[in-house]
Amino acid sequence: MIQIDKYPQLKLIAWNRPTGEVSEQEAFALYERQWRFIDVATLTDEERQLIERLKADYGHGVMHV
Repeated sequence: MIQIDKYPQLKLIAWNRPTGEVSEQEAFALYERQWRFIDVATLTDEERQLIERLKADYGHGVMHV
């Protein structure tokens, strides 16, 4: 499970989640669906690494944005 508060951009797009965590697969789906709201310039290194890992694990190296 991924702690939403740990990743600022994820926190912005997961504002309506009832808990403070989401599965990795759900996080990847959120990033894909809500990418237009992500401020890429302000992504932390840690969040960039998370996105890249999720893309490799759940998107087979591709993110449909």
